[in-house]
Amino acid sequence: MRARNSLHAPTFDVAETGDGQPITRGPRSAFTLVEVLAAMTIIGLLAGLAAPKLNEAVEQAKIARAIGDLRAMAVELSTVGTLPATLAGIGRAGRMDPWGRPYVYYLFPPGKGKAPPKGARKDRFLVPINSEYDLYSVGKDGGSAAPLTAKASHDDIIVANDGGFIGLAKKY
Repeated sequence: MRARNSLHAPTFDVAETGDGQPITRGPRSAFTLVEVLAAMTIIGLLAGLAAPKLNEAVEQAKIARAIGDLRAMAVELSTVGTLPATLAGIGRAGRMDPWGRPYVYYLFPPGKGKAPPKGARKDRFLVPINSEYDLYSVGKDGGSAAPLTAKASHDDIIVANDGGFIGLAKKY
C-alpha cells in the first residue's frame, strides 16, 4: 500500500494484484434490476399507446373489405337480368362479412304505388335508401334497424342510392 498524502482528497483503496497493479474489470455481462424494470416500463408504455391505433387500423381494414365485398355484389346484381331472391342467385350464398356474419340482402316485393316496402332501410328523413333491394353488413356490433339513424345501424356498411353510395351508415 502507498502512503497517503494529507494534502490531497482522500482516495479509496483499489484491489491490486500481487505485483502492485490494479485489477481491471471487463465490460458488465448483466443488467441491474432497475435497468430491466425501466426497460419493461418503457416497452409497456409504448405498447399501451400503440394498441388502440392497431385496433383502429384492423377495424378500418375490416370496413374496407366489407365495402369491397358489397361493391362486387352490387355490380354482380346489376348485371343479372332479373334480381335474384337470394345472394345464391349470384353465387354468393353464405358469404360472411369480416365480422363473421352473413351479408343481408333484401329484395323488395313487387308492388304498386309509392308506399315504401316494409323492412326497407331508411335515411334520416325515413325515405328508403334504395328502390329495388337493400344490401348491407350489420357491422361490428351485429345489430341493425331499418332507420339508419338508429344507434344499432351506425356501424352498418350499406349500399345506398341504388349503388351510388357504399360505406358506413353513419356517413350517409
